[in-house]
Amino acid sequence: MANTAHLFRRQSSRDLIQQATVRSLDELELRELRSRLVRAENGSQNVVYGATNQAFISDDDPPMGRILDIGPSTTGPPGKDNRKLAVQASIVSQQQEAAIVERPEDERESWDSKWTFLLATIGYAVGLGNVWRFPYLAQKNGGGAFLVPYFVMLLLQGLPIFYLELAIGQRLRKGAIGVWHEVSAYLGGIGISSAFVSYIVALYYNTIIAWCLIYLLHSFETPLPWAECPKRLFKNFTYDIEPECVVSSPTKYYWYRETLQVSPSVNEPEQINYTVALALITAWSLVYLCMVQGITESSKIVYITAIFPYVVLIIFFFRGITLKGASDGIAHLFTPRWESILEPVVWLEAGTQIFFSLGLAFGGLIAFSSYNPANNNCYRDALVVSITNCSTSMFAGVVVFSVIGFKATSIYDSCIEERTEMIRQNKSQNLLPVCDLQKELENSASGTGLAFIIFTEAINQFPAAQLWAVLFFLMLFTLGIDSQFGTLEGVSTSLMDMKLFPNVPKEMITGVIGLCISCCVLSMCFANGAGSYIFQLMDSFAGSYTLLIIAFFECIGVSYIYGLKRFADDIELMTGARPNLYWMLCWKYISPIAMITILVASFLELASEGSSYPGWNALTGSTDRLEWPHWCIVVAILLILVSILWIPGVAILRLCGINVIEDSEPAWFPSAELRDVHGIVPHEPTDIEISLFCIRADGSEGLCCPTYGPREQPLDEEE
Repeated sequence: MANTAHLFRRQSSRDLIQQATVRSLDELELRELRSRLVRAENGSQNVVYGATNQAFISDDDPPMGRILDIGPSTTGPPGKDNRKLAVQASIVSQQQEAAIVERPEDERESWDSKWTFLLATIGYAVGLGNVWRFPYLAQKNGGGAFLVPYFVMLLLQGLPIFYLELAIGQRLRKGAIGVWHEVSAYLGGIGISSAFVSYIVALYYNTIIAWCLIYLLHSFETPLPWAECPKRLFKNFTYDIEPECVVSSPTKYYWYRETLQVSPSVNEPEQINYTVALALITAWSLVYLCMVQGITESSKIVYITAIFPYVVLIIFFFRGITLKGASDGIAHLFTPRWESILEPVVWLEAGTQIFFSLGLAFGGLIAFSSYNPANNNCYRDALVVSITNCSTSMFAGVVVFSVIGFKATSIYDSCIEERTEMIRQNKSQNLLPVCDLQKELENSASGTGLAFIIFTEAINQFPAAQLWAVLFFLMLFTLGIDSQFGTLEGVSTSLMDMKLFPNVPKEMITGVIGLCISCCVLSMCFANGAGSYIFQLMDSFAGSYTLLIIAFFECIGVSYIYGLKRFADDIELMTGARPNLYWMLCWKYISPIAMITILVASFLELASEGSSYPGWNALTGSTDRLEWPHWCIVVAILLILVSILWIPGVAILRLCGINVIEDSEPAWFPSAELRDVHGIVPHEPTDIEISLFCIRADGSEGLCCPTYGPREQPLDEEE
């Protein structure tokens, strides 16, 4: 009996030692997994931040195959404990070897740090619309009351889609075309549509950068060329002030006549504008030089283009609030007019502004997030970038309207002085000018009118006007060019993922094949008298309706085909936390309904009110509203159709057995490692999820939304 007890104690001791060893190995294995899955917060230069670190190497690679070898061992107890010993022994030996070499076909760019990714994404989302579109919409649509529909549409539409694109790109690790083709072979057209609309938008968006370069170059002149009217030489060899400038203003004349060399209408292109043509070539050359090494390798450029606009905005803020009349301008911007909330057009414009200011549906966000590590917290990134974007819009509104308030007050004071002088001279009451400060404050503009006319007119009255002009147009240039990076990245990443040019390096695709060179050639259509009108045509149609349609199908693809539960499981794997019901409701119901509503309302407004453009009238020195000719309407329809027809077209061709997009292997994703690191157990659908999303016991989803393809099984479950 004593021998039996002694043997039992020895056996128990061996069991305790073995259990302790296993627990120790579990902890070692967990630490090893955590080290392989680089934390999103880690910006160290000693590790590779993005998708090319060890956690992303395919199981087919020989070195990783040895690390993850779970075959039988000649020593030690069999089973799971033996596999752990084999894994740990192999890990220790491999850590002493040189860095693991990836196969060329598995290589993918990666961000060098978390900050680079965040700044690149913020720079992409924060663009010219934040500075010259939001302030105009706010003062036009109820002032402070406009913030109510603005933030409501941010919560219902902007944030959910932004979060969706970051998550799906990080999970599937491909560009827009590869992502949606992997979701379903019938949805690959969504990615092609995103690439096409990005190409078209990049084509005309760079024209703004070219205009900024022209103004930036002339900002070093003394006096500024738009500060006063030029003199004109008549046939009798006498000089006089240009009549067209007298009836308009120096800033308007310089913009329409000197810079654009604008024609009376879109039907009269007149002469070639060599200044704009040279500026376009320069602008596209700069874009190519910045992107030639890949956006993820251009960290220094991203830091400059993303941070510099904020530095200039802060400088202008402190300058603006010290100007006379700044408080009147800011008050005019944010004083609420609550009755405007009841107008449908206000909600329409708020939703449209949120949608386009975040840069949704271009494919750029999907491309950016595909370079992140698998355990990056995409949820936090979506909140940070979206809130930063909206805060920038409000801050820019304060800056812009402090300057507009100064300009309006200066005009008002001049009017009062003129009126006082005329009263002193006993002029007739009918001849006295009407001075109205509120009218001057309301005389603001959107887009190019705000930047190149109203703001430059205010800068003319600043001391050291040249310095302020240089800062302002440098800010516009950097705001535009980093948004251009993201737009073109969506195109180039899609081309790389489609392997249309498998033996051509990415710098050649970016520079020669289809992108910078082709865009530069096509953009010459803006270098003539009607170029600004063609720009407005493309801006009004190519980059609006198509993006709403693409984003609508993105929500449908994730919620009804990929599977909402499957998508939530993926997010839980990547972030360690499951998205709550709010996000799932937005993806499946609320956001698609909001986009359809905006789209239908936009088409109804277009059908009832028509569409027009401002044509320059040299006799009156102002713009007249002109109707688009028939050929422009045809071009606008073609711009929309050439983008969105890929969505049904690819699906129809696939049904007919024609593969527009070649099938490819899914990118390897460390599901088992992430599950162990976060300690994730299979999620059981709650009663609310079952009733709202019709999730069945086997994980599939009802309500006309079957999960596409077989459900992905974890490695340990398959064993």
